[in-house]
Amino acid sequence: MSQVRRISLTLKRSTMLKQEVCTDQFAVEEVETFRRDGYIVQRGLVPLEYVDRILQITERDEAAHFGDIEYEADVQYPGAPQSLTDEGGRTIRRLRQAFSRDPVFARLVKEPFILNRLRQLLGEQVVMPLAHHNCVMTKHPRYSSDTGWHQDTRYWSFTTSELVNVWVALGDETVTNGCLRLLPGSHQMAVESDQLDDELFFRDDVSRNQSILGTAATAELKAGDAIFFHARCFHSATRNYSDQTKYSAVFTFRSLDNPPLPDSRSSELPELLL
Repeated sequence: MSQVRRISLTLKRSTMLKQEVCTDQFAVEEVETFRRDGYIVQRGLVPLEYVDRILQITERDEAAHFGDIEYEADVQYPGAPQSLTDEGGRTIRRLRQAFSRDPVFARLVKEPFILNRLRQLLGEQVVMPLAHHNCVMTKHPRYSSDTGWHQDTRYWSFTTSELVNVWVALGDETVTNGCLRLLPGSHQMAVESDQLDDELFFRDDVSRNQSILGTAATAELKAGDAIFFHARCFHSATRNYSDQTKYSAVFTFRSLDNPPLPDSRSSELPELLL
């Protein structure tokens, strides 16, 4: 992303933010919405100084293919190149281990406007696992992929599945460029094995899933908007059909009394007590 584009983004969003009032915690009714739906959108939550700095880091590390990277070809989702040597094969899907890339990420998650909200959802002692999410998602034109309906907890191993994700938009997120879609209330849903495929995606070819999929909500966002969503809430996204890359920063959190299970992928990396 060019410096000119970052400046224009800041000017555009600063005008919008004048009309928004962000406190350092959820209103009571917002907590109730999260408990009911499994997610809540917060408009203009993250100051654009953070957005601009994260985009700078992303631009630097994308150009160099620096650090821990997941390529579209690695996941083999629909639309992705078949191998790293194919055309578009080195299209980046995620810059992983964001915390190792710049101190801005640690500063962001410790901000009261995020941490206080997490405490309302998880309790006073909040922990950030570095093994999951902790990344910048980079959905590129042409070679990005479709992510089916899934719960993030499908491959995670914690004492309970009570975890919360925070998704921060670093630019416009629209239906065209593959914004998040969520199934309201699905974090409370009992799911049977025949409703899922072999990779634990929620099937769209099962008749009893159709009414559930019909409730899908689309989360279109602007830079600085954030979604707090339960790790059991089913969500999906299409590939990017626009001509500009979409960027999002994503983190996961748990309560102190919900540790990862020993010898699991979830316990492979350190965690941050906020």
